[in-house]
Amino acid sequence: MIKDVEQQQGIRSQRSGMNDYLASAARSIPPSGIRRFFDLVSASKDSSIISLGVGEPDFVTPWRYRDAAVYSLEKGKTQYTSNAGMPELREAIAHYLHDRFQLTYDPAHEMLVTVGGSEAIDLALRALVEPGDEVLVPEPTYLPYSPISTLSGGVPVGIETFAKDQFKLTADNLRAAITPRSKVLILCYPSNPTGAIMTYEDLLPIAKVVEENDLIVISDEIYAELTYESRHVSFASLPGMRDRTIVVSGFSKAFAMTGWRMGYACGHPDLIAAMLKIHQYTVMCAPIMGQVAALEAMTNGMEDMYRMIESYNQRRRLVVQGFRDIGLPCHEPQGAFYAFPCIESTGLSSEEFASRLLLESKVAAVPGYVFGRGGEGFIRCSYATSVAQLMEALERIGNFLNKLR
Repeated sequence: MIKDVEQQQGIRSQRSGMNDYLASAARSIPPSGIRRFFDLVSASKDSSIISLGVGEPDFVTPWRYRDAAVYSLEKGKTQYTSNAGMPELREAIAHYLHDRFQLTYDPAHEMLVTVGGSEAIDLALRALVEPGDEVLVPEPTYLPYSPISTLSGGVPVGIETFAKDQFKLTADNLRAAITPRSKVLILCYPSNPTGAIMTYEDLLPIAKVVEENDLIVISDEIYAELTYESRHVSFASLPGMRDRTIVVSGFSKAFAMTGWRMGYACGHPDLIAAMLKIHQYTVMCAPIMGQVAALEAMTNGMEDMYRMIESYNQRRRLVVQGFRDIGLPCHEPQGAFYAFPCIESTGLSSEEFASRLLLESKVAAVPGYVFGRGGEGFIRCSYATSVAQLMEALERIGNFLNKLR
């Protein structure tokens, strides 16, 4: 006993600062590269900066959703809801998923309303991953997957995708990354940052590899409604994949509700039950005001959504052609609201390009390297801003390129 106390005192005496008290996983994860550029713009007093950085709709949440939330507050609805979310909201989500994506879930046992899609991803990884389990992540991709995997005790394994393949995950690349420790595959299609989609034919060979290797899939489908040439195909709708898949989605992107932090997860009842337990002990439930607004979006918000999607589609065509016209090759995004032009011809790294573009031309974009393997040599530009802003940004980028040549 005395020896144990002496050892503990020795450990404490070696701590030189507060950083030494932090868990190694918390110390090891990097800050968000996206947020760094966003904070630079936010901290600047230069109103001439055009931000193409953060993936947030420029539309205000439609009034009918806001009005529903305001009315609920006036009626005094400020209490906790069921941990899993308001039953009527889960029912509405179940109808929506069935009508739009041919997915059938029991809202009582196979669905959980979360604080944004981000919490759903966190819950899924914490429920599934044990120390040393490998989490397969096609890259370039949404930043938080790897850090959350690390915080859950897992080992993130990036799988590079390529512009020549339209940034789609291939069965061969997936198979090459699998080891005996592989447990979870995260899919994000439509893709942030590339705008890539996966068709039914693209996904079938992936499903075969998943089944052969006994993997669980977390399918982040937050951009499911934001497709432009074809309807989104949910991975869970493929033969044999429903019970192997946790579908994650939410209201932030298609319904312009980013700040409301409303998401949901659907899957096998055993998986959802495990996620619900963690959810109960952390956030208790999603805010009731947000759930009321989300219910209005589910039941009466489709026309608002279609109007916003059509506007994104117009901007998409403008931006892709604009980049090509100024000499930057640009894969055509089929989903989400991002363009991912290649800047390799400039001879600059993506970090150098984005930093100089912001400093010299007052346009904020995100360097591709922050999105993982395959992101270097590209920048991510969100076209969820006005046409006037996009046209001005393209002109500034073109002038910037001319100075480099």
